Amino acid sequence: MIFELTGKRALVTGAGSGIGQAIAETFARAGAHVFTTDVQIETASETAKRITSAGGAAVALALDVRDEAACVDVARQTGVLDILVNNAGIGHVGTALTTTGADLDRLYAVNVRGMLNVTKAYLPEMVARRKGAIVNMASVAGLVGIQDRLAYATTKFAVVGLTKCMALDHAADGVRINCICPGRVETPWVSARVKEYPDPEKAYREMAATQAMGRMGKPEEIAAAALYLASDEASFVTGSALAIDGGWKG
Repeated sequence: MIFELTGKRALVTGAGSGIGQAIAETFARAGAHVFTTDVQIETASETAKRITSAGGAAVALALDVRDEAACVDVARQTGVLDILVNNAGIGHVGTALTTTGADLDRLYAVNVRGMLNVTKAYLPEMVARRKGAIVNMASVAGLVGIQDRLAYATTKFAVVGLTKCMALDHAADGVRINCICPGRVETPWVSARVKEYPDPEKAYREMAATQAMGRMGKPEEIAAAALYLASDEASFVTGSALAIDGGWKG
């Protein structure tokens, strides 16, 4: 089996739904022991239950990535990791005129600082072992400008930069660090946002049309990319920002 993770220990933040849940389940099917974390323990536990019910190994833990001390505590509980997936993130709709400083701070605290908090909790041990793979969740919004997504795109550009800098800093330490830049994906969060529009069906069609394939992605398609980047088959890949966007047109 290619992209095998048998015997490896992985932690996925934001694993309670959507892309995070798909990554956790995909890793478990590939043989990994998965720690599912989420700010809501109920959703993290549901993902862990789905994994164990299918014969996989998983443990759920509550984690607010904004809390640096909590990240350190979770790292103590889980012990050594082979793979870290920084997937937890939040979004915001708005332009420079409609986005407040508080909005930007709220997204930065989760999408950027939170990612750094979790990474700093696990990276020293990976460096000491000279072994580890970190996969960060960025966005196509971290590669190109997107209308009405100022705060979100700003933080995702930061994730791409964070990934590339850390990859260079720790390539010689045996730690590979990459990020994934998904286009629009049918997650519970996206579905909820679509329903807020006056004409949800029209909104869905317009969102799907921003990708040349004419549809949104599926969480499982993003999870497949995460599996590749986490696996030994990607041993020569670090500092990459892998676009999985159906041919983004914007």
